Amino acid sequence: MDAYPFPGLEPGPRFPFTIAMDSEERGGWVYIMTNRYRGTLYEGSSTDLAARIFQHREGYGSKFCAEHGLTRLVWAEFLPTIIETKHHELRVKRWHRDWKIALIERNNPDWNDLYDQLI
Repeated sequence: MDAYPFPGLEPGPRFPFTIAMDSEERGGWVYIMTNRYRGTLYEGSSTDLAARIFQHREGYGSKFCAEHGLTRLVWAEFLPTIIETKHHELRVKRWHRDWKIALIERNNPDWNDLYDQLI
């Protein structure tokens, strides 16, 4: 593939001139994607949740999501710093599947796609 098909959503920094800004203070999102009710789960993190989920839905977010058809955002949590975000993402990735399901079902018992609430 020669060019990234979605201008403005290319991987990497969205605003190169903000690199000097303290990125720790921007915060970020930890999220879980799936393909269906209690289906395959993918945990990730991003500072721009709407753009990242759009990438997943279009098949450019991650190879794993593309291969397993994970397009449904079922859980997301904002944390105030990027360091806390990465630590929480790694913590959630280590959880047992049952714990992740309980986390999702606490606020989204029907496993509805939450993407439309972002845009």
